[in-house]
Amino acid sequence: MCGMRRTAAACLISCAIESGMLGEAAQVRRNTLNIVLASGFGLGLSPIAPGTCAALLGVALHLAIALVASPHWVVPAIAVVFIVVCIANHLLTPWAQEYWSHKDPKHFVLDEIAGYLVVPLLFRHGQLWQVALWGFLIFRVLDIIKLPPARQIDRNGTGAWAILLDDIISAVYTVGVLQALRFIGPSLGITRWLIG
Repeated sequence: MCGMRRTAAACLISCAIESGMLGEAAQVRRNTLNIVLASGFGLGLSPIAPGTCAALLGVALHLAIALVASPHWVVPAIAVVFIVVCIANHLLTPWAQEYWSHKDPKHFVLDEIAGYLVVPLLFRHGQLWQVALWGFLIFRVLDIIKLPPARQIDRNGTGAWAILLDDIISAVYTVGVLQALRFIGPSLGITRWLIG
């Protein structure tokens, strides 16, 4: 029987599989599609630093939107992508936890993608390459270190929101560091390399 925490669609699919209404081939196709989405189109399946590899998809989405969209549509477009990734994270969490048998599976990387996207949403200074480069590097370091309260959420939280929230907190810290670099850069004479 389907639990209260599952989404309606996941419940219907699971019940159909359990009752034999869907064949094994349909379940394999569903798992394959879920793996592709949950792993950030396979980037999260990397044997080395899957979260970092997946965050690069967030960088690619940021750069693509910034280079293609007109300037006044960049932030709204990134916001839409961020919301879609968060919804996918929420919908796929129960499946990913069951499939990979872990409360925060390392191959389930939609949280890293969403986390990086918070950086260009909240920090809109400097050149595009500066925000992408420094935003990515600082975000990954802070996401790995997990400053409080991200560490407590990562250790004690469960479910989709806990998986996502520690990355969003690390992204907010990243924005704070980028703001500091923006103000420190001119006094050090290195705005060309930091955030100008």
